[in-house]
Amino acid sequence: MENRTVSEIKVKRAKRVNYSRYGYLFIAPFFIVYFIFSLIPLLMTFYYSFFEYYRDGLTIIGPKFVGLDNYIQLFKSGEVLKYFGNTLLVWIIGFIPQIVVSFLLALIFTSHRMKIRGKNFFKTVIYMPNMIMASAFSMLFFLLFGDFGPINQILIKWGIIDEGIRYLSTVWGTRSLIALMNFLMWFGNTTILLMAGINGVDQSLFEAAEIDGANSWQVFWKVTLPLVSPIVLYVFVTSMIGGLQMFDVPEVLTRGTGGTNRTSMTVLMYLNRFLKNKNYGDGGAISVILFIMTALLSLVVFRIFYQPETKGRVNK
Repeated sequence: MENRTVSEIKVKRAKRVNYSRYGYLFIAPFFIVYFIFSLIPLLMTFYYSFFEYYRDGLTIIGPKFVGLDNYIQLFKSGEVLKYFGNTLLVWIIGFIPQIVVSFLLALIFTSHRMKIRGKNFFKTVIYMPNMIMASAFSMLFFLLFGDFGPINQILIKWGIIDEGIRYLSTVWGTRSLIALMNFLMWFGNTTILLMAGINGVDQSLFEAAEIDGANSWQVFWKVTLPLVSPIVLYVFVTSMIGGLQMFDVPEVLTRGTGGTNRTSMTVLMYLNRFLKNKNYGDGGAISVILFIMTALLSLVVFRIFYQPETKGRVNK
């Protein structure tokens, strides 16, 4: 009887289905696609950055190993640092009003005192610019702020100016328009994220702060901001990475020239010039530099925002 029971148990175990292999089957497509279209190109970019490899007319030069020469030449010219500075500056100009306005709207929409009707409608409206293609958005602004565009015509008609302003012919005019477009396209998305973070905070904390006599400003700085700091960190890092990869907006708005004295040319616009000429060596070096700079800035941001859980505790 005992032997029969043991044999039956072995049969039942043998009939069991091993579901773990199906899990690997379902996640396999992601890793295959990632390996082919992301990991291999990334490794090839690092590889070709150490080679002289470009096209001269119909002739392909290289690949010839040159070590760090591509990096040395790029830093000697100073252009990559100049365009990196342009990119960072334009992103900062657009991000500061973006985070301020998004925080203000998020606080208004999540406030229990201000009973705003139609919140879902307003959230949909402010998010809509994020759904428009950046190239289409840039063409719209190019036409609106042209020398004879509607903006100038309205200002002249109202007597504010005597003649049209050449927005795209000035350094700060071009930079401001790029920053404005980035602000309009992304402040809705940032508002939704901040609203989600604020709604996740226990309302009793706000009530306790108000009972203790804290005003709205103190509640924001002492309660709201510290508790939603992970969301703020996520918004900051993703916005910074997106800003450093800025391409389509300034490319369309300045027609690929980078504006006056190339003061609005971004790193990716500079990279695109090498890719058009099939210069894989210098293009790979620029990509690696951008990758390293992005990683370093992200680490700095994480270091600034990171606060250990034991910080501020009193040792007993």
